[in-house]
Amino acid sequence: MTWLPDRKTLCHTALAALCLAPPLAGAQQFPLEIEHALGTTVVAEKPERIATVAWANHEVPLALGVVPVGFAAANFGDENGNGLLPWVNAQLEALGTTAPPLFDEGDGIDFEAVAASQPDVILAAYSGLSQSDYATLSQIAPIVAYPQGPWATDWRDMIRLNSTGMGMAEEGQALIEDIEAQIADTADNHPELAGKTAMFVTHLDPTNLGRIAFYTDNDARVRFFHDLGLVSPEVVKQNSTPGKFSGEISAELIDELDDVDILVTYGGQALIDQLNAHPLTSRLPVVERGAIVLLGNTPLGTAANPTPMSISWLLDDYADLLSEAARQ
Repeated sequence: MTWLPDRKTLCHTALAALCLAPPLAGAQQFPLEIEHALGTTVVAEKPERIATVAWANHEVPLALGVVPVGFAAANFGDENGNGLLPWVNAQLEALGTTAPPLFDEGDGIDFEAVAASQPDVILAAYSGLSQSDYATLSQIAPIVAYPQGPWATDWRDMIRLNSTGMGMAEEGQALIEDIEAQIADTADNHPELAGKTAMFVTHLDPTNLGRIAFYTDNDARVRFFHDLGLVSPEVVKQNSTPGKFSGEISAELIDELDDVDILVTYGGQALIDQLNAHPLTSRLPVVERGAIVLLGNTPLGTAANPTPMSISWLLDDYADLLSEAARQ
């Protein structure tokens, strides 16, 4: 069994170097037309005031040195209670500024707060926007939505689409290449991960192990496994139909998880105790070996869902934890 540390206070120096890299000289032609799953967005001219909604979209402009006029407050992994994750806070400090107004999205998009920020464009390439949300936001400013399905955009497409909406597509591509180089180096340093099967389970209730829910290959967390050389077990592959980012099976079908080498999930010792005590889960090879990475409500637990600025922050530590589980 592998535990994540409870706390981390500093961003890796690699993140600072990445976020503060000088912008490229390329320029886009306006007006821009950006096609996405909810329609086509037209951005008439290069936006000056950029707002973002939903999880982590603000990290793209911040990583490119642009401070949004407003973005969503963090509601998971925020140890300081200020609505900012540590890598976001560090970048704001590096840019010599403070956070803009933060949108409270606990009950959904705060349309009034977004409108009050008076944006020229709204970035939401990684989001779960409904068609109604999109229509309402479009009355405020042009909005960049997800390319295929809700919550199914990986970090590369988040950067690619959001940077395009900013008129900074070339800078966005350079950011992608920098992050990919870091990931490749880390994968090379952890050859024990290559070819191992990993499963990211979203729901394991220690008081009710009747169903097991998990992320599919369409989810950013699982795609990050693949970046590190891991592969998906058959049950995940079979449930990875287009636009579907999660799946589930009944505990009666637990044998379908026999080929899982590493299991990643949220929980604590109570979950481990129940998995070992349950007549079905206790005989799973991954449980017998203790090849489980437990995540909590910490920045590292949050960063397991990779975003443009969190990757550099968690990369080495997360790979170490996965490697430890792989060796069980």
